[in-house]
Amino acid sequence: MTVQDLRSFNRFYTNLIGALDYGRHLYAPYTLTESRVLYELAHAPRTDAADLRAQLHLDAGYLSRILNRFEGDGLIERGPSETDPRRTRITLTARGREAASLLDERAQETVGALLAKVGPADRPRLAEALRTVRALLGEGRAPRPEDVVLREPGPGDLGWIVQRNAALYRAEYGWNADYEGLVARIVADFAQDHDPHLERVWIAELDGRPVGCVMCVRDEAPGTARLRLLLVEPDTRGLGIGDRLVTAVIEFARGVGYRELVLWTNDVLSAARRIYQRHGFVLAAETRHRSFGHDLVGQDWRLELRESGD
Repeated sequence: MTVQDLRSFNRFYTNLIGALDYGRHLYAPYTLTESRVLYELAHAPRTDAADLRAQLHLDAGYLSRILNRFEGDGLIERGPSETDPRRTRITLTARGREAASLLDERAQETVGALLAKVGPADRPRLAEALRTVRALLGEGRAPRPEDVVLREPGPGDLGWIVQRNAALYRAEYGWNADYEGLVARIVADFAQDHDPHLERVWIAELDGRPVGCVMCVRDEAPGTARLRLLLVEPDTRGLGIGDRLVTAVIEFARGVGYRELVLWTNDVLSAARRIYQRHGFVLAAETRHRSFGHDLVGQDWRLELRESGD
């Protein structure tokens, strides 16, 4: 293996996906770097300029010019960070989300067309080859929070939500198949009938595999959204994935006009409860019940998304 071998592969792959071919309008009207910045902003509902610069290894002046263009185009809003006033918080506007969605759709189509040329029998070989490249060139480093991306579900992801919920809650709490049935009904209802403008699912992905999920759906009460099925794989806990997923739901619900966000959980799920408390949820009610083969204490939590005078 030589330097030329690796450089040759890089040229082959960038040509294959059209990364430098602006005639294909893959990123137009933005450059490749600008598109990557939009992607990061779309997958992190709230981020600071300093964090964005560190994640993408961009020069401060270069990133500032990109953000100035985005602000001029109405794609982003900037303001002081809620956690550190010395930092600048960056949030995509509705127009910015539309632009990021369009770029992501083009990328999905391009890669999907590329994968369509690979036969089913060869896809496991390709996936293993990609994992090998990441492992060898990644120097065996532990995953970082910035390695995790939040995305919309793709084919098979809704089934993954059901399977992983059933398997994890069985392993960690001993819950029986009744819980799997509940999750399956929730997911099926979303898949068969949901309003994409008011309801959404997020998948957390690390190294090409799903490692977490959450849903935001309409509640029966007017103006109320419900957070459902928050899950993070055990081997990726500690990367802040649960916080990012809950933040995504809150920002989405607030952005589309919900007045309140509610959720139902059980007192044994202490890690999830701490996440909800950090984000301002307030315990509204507790009820003892017998479900999933165990005696449990169900909890209703609520978060006001608007001030009373709004």
